[in-house]
Amino acid sequence: MPTRTCSLILAVLCLSATALTAGAPASTPLTEGQDYRELRPARPTSSPGKIEVLEFFSYGCPHCAKFSPLVGAWAAALPKDVVFKRVPVSYGRPAWMNLARAYYSLEATGDLKKLDAVLFRAIHDEQQSLFDEQSLADWVGRQGGDAARFANAYASFGVNNQTVQADQMVEDFGIEAIPTLVVNGRYVVVSPAQSGDEEQTFRELLALTDKVIALVRGGAPPAAAPK
Repeated sequence: MPTRTCSLILAVLCLSATALTAGAPASTPLTEGQDYRELRPARPTSSPGKIEVLEFFSYGCPHCAKFSPLVGAWAAALPKDVVFKRVPVSYGRPAWMNLARAYYSLEATGDLKKLDAVLFRAIHDEQQSLFDEQSLADWVGRQGGDAARFANAYASFGVNNQTVQADQMVEDFGIEAIPTLVVNGRYVVVSPAQSGDEEQTFRELLALTDKVIALVRGGAPPAAAPK
């Protein structure tokens, strides 16, 4: 797998020359190539009867760390017909692979909700080196979690399988940068043009994702790709 970094988000941010602006009317039509990239054929989802939104991310990505509280609040307010799921990526980097395993391990032990934001802060604000199994298990213990249970989950077949599948999804969905949102296995949302205010850019990305969700819900055909 080729090595990529989260800094590639800058390339994606530049793809939208006429990006959605804050407060744009909800009726503004979506344009393929500008607002989203359509996967053909659409990839299967794991949420039958629901609109599934995937976030591709890594604990090692500073952009994902900044995006996390915004997308978390957004996801908490989603309507009942929408399911939000996260996919931790590694891009072939051993440290990020260990962080992906940490995500699934915390999910398996029931500690994810409590430690998710804390892990982002530990890595990016406190500059803790939490990139191997022992360091991660020790850290979980210091946060009041069960280090032994975490270590068992980390080494389990189930977590290994989930991590491999996550990297396969990165390739299958063509995810070149993170954070990236994908709606219903079909629409890869294109980040708005970088305005110099990363938080505002992320808010615009979420507003655009709302519009893609509405498109899926309404079943309306997307606008034709620009010539």
